[in-house]
Amino acid sequence: MADIFSRIAAGEIPSYKCAESDEFYAFLDINPLVKGHTLVIPRREVDYIFDMDEAETARYHQFARKVAIAIKRAFPCVKVGMAVLGLEVPHAHIHLVPMQSERDMLFSNPKLQLSADEMADAAARIYAEFQKL
Repeated sequence: MADIFSRIAAGEIPSYKCAESDEFYAFLDINPLVKGHTLVIPRREVDYIFDMDEAETARYHQFARKVAIAIKRAFPCVKVGMAVLGLEVPHAHIHLVPMQSERDMLFSNPKLQLSADEMADAAARIYAEFQKL
């Protein structure tokens, strides 16, 4: 049975899509640290990011880089932080978080409660910027 992130990438579970390619998919974190907090996943099921071979890892990071650029354009910030934790879902994923300060990357911070309209708007803004790259 496919894991939850594979089901999201396949469109079986709704998500707020920010970017996609044949190999990778980016969508908003439903429990964001800040507005624009995005998850980037490989479409194929792989639990641990370092189990990916070098070529796939390079493509994954190139895709995540484009998503980060789109996030920074959609949500002006000092930098877009990147974290790979991977304990909550057994599917490799990169967190991309627009940062005004390093405090924005503290995963112990309270999560935002955004409306469906706010989430849809955030995803659309990132998607539009991604399409320009």
